Amino acid sequence: MIGPSFAHRIAMRSLLPSYRVGMSQEICIGMLVPLSGPAAAWGQPGLNGCRIWEDWLNSAGGALIQGRRYPVRIIAEDCGTTADETLEAARKLVLSDRVALLMLLGGDSVAPLRGFLNEHKVLASTLLPTDLSPDARYLIAPSEVHPVYNVTGVSWLARNRPDLRRIALCSQRDAFGLPSLATYRAAIRAAGLNLSAEIVYSPDQTDVAGIVDPMLASDPDILCWCTSYPPMVHAMTEYAHQQGFKGTILSCTMDQYDRLIARTSPEFMDGTVFQFPDFDDPELTEKAFFFNQPSLFYSEYQRRFPGTWSAVSWEYAAILDIWHAAVETVGALGPASVMAAMRQMGKVSHAFGPAQWWGETLFGIDNALVGDWPVVQINDGKARIVSFESVPDWLAQHETQLLAEMSELGQLWHQRFGRHGDNAPPSLHGFVP
Repeated sequence: MIGPSFAHRIAMRSLLPSYRVGMSQEICIGMLVPLSGPAAAWGQPGLNGCRIWEDWLNSAGGALIQGRRYPVRIIAEDCGTTADETLEAARKLVLSDRVALLMLLGGDSVAPLRGFLNEHKVLASTLLPTDLSPDARYLIAPSEVHPVYNVTGVSWLARNRPDLRRIALCSQRDAFGLPSLATYRAAIRAAGLNLSAEIVYSPDQTDVAGIVDPMLASDPDILCWCTSYPPMVHAMTEYAHQQGFKGTILSCTMDQYDRLIARTSPEFMDGTVFQFPDFDDPELTEKAFFFNQPSLFYSEYQRRFPGTWSAVSWEYAAILDIWHAAVETVGALGPASVMAAMRQMGKVSHAFGPAQWWGETLFGIDNALVGDWPVVQINDGKARIVSFESVPDWLAQHETQLLAEMSELGQLWHQRFGRHGDNAPPSLHGFVP
């Protein structure tokens, strides 16, 4: 994924500090993700995917560092439900297991770790770029730029389904939901569509009718679940079907959509748009990741972990691909060396092609990779990529609108982390115009 010349590699190795390991020593990689609770669907499937990556790399001899190969070992810990549990698990991975990379889901669980990660200069990754800030120099978002890629689904629908004009949104009030809500707002306004209703709900709310009924009452063409947790996505989709909704569903994720088809109907789910493809999709054949074999990765995942494929099944492994390429390029494990390699060694690609480091205007630091992102639609019971849309192109036209919506909900980095300004309270409300 990063392909510098041999001379460039040698030059970089002479400039950067080397962090050597013995031949018999494993390279440990930490995963601090939800393995229980409502967000487990964004943790356990990711660990499953990493087990495949780990096995494949070790079968090939391990990571090649300065002419020697070293096995890798992924150590996973549940991020827990309290700040103390999260910090305790992080301390174990960093101080006892001495991981070279710490992979996080992101969101509210990262907050108690910021000081610890900074103090120990831990190279860490997140799936939620709104965790980024200038004072977290070694925190990166190289796999996905949630929720900014959600603009692609809205813009694609606006071009391809001009009959769909009214969108009702709902989102949970947390570090996943609020940035997603702001992004969908920006995308809707940029596309000239109408926001018919907006409902913000507590992350622990289980009253699905209380969320969906006001949305249905606004007579929408599209019901958008933003980045609701998978159990809520299923519950709200089933409820909308029970209430006779005839429009289109739009969501960031649609994990286990086959179960929803079985519980609703193929006709109801047809036309549903979300952002995460199955990796047997023909459109991914030419994509260069997972050893250039995304379909083989998908089939191996289905064989070993049937029925558990989700939006994150590949994302942590994609981070490992980028990290591994940088480590082998620079021949070192130190965070400064690996970060420098990621930024300086040729073109960086994420899972869906070439990408660029971005984020200073929104996150205060260019530590997120943005590029093309797929729009996925369910037709005849199968989700397929219908387009690859450029996130950088959308940002070039509408970034100001995105920043305004993020600011209104208190999601800019200085608002969230109390730097260089007031930690403004977000404008949270449910409304039906």
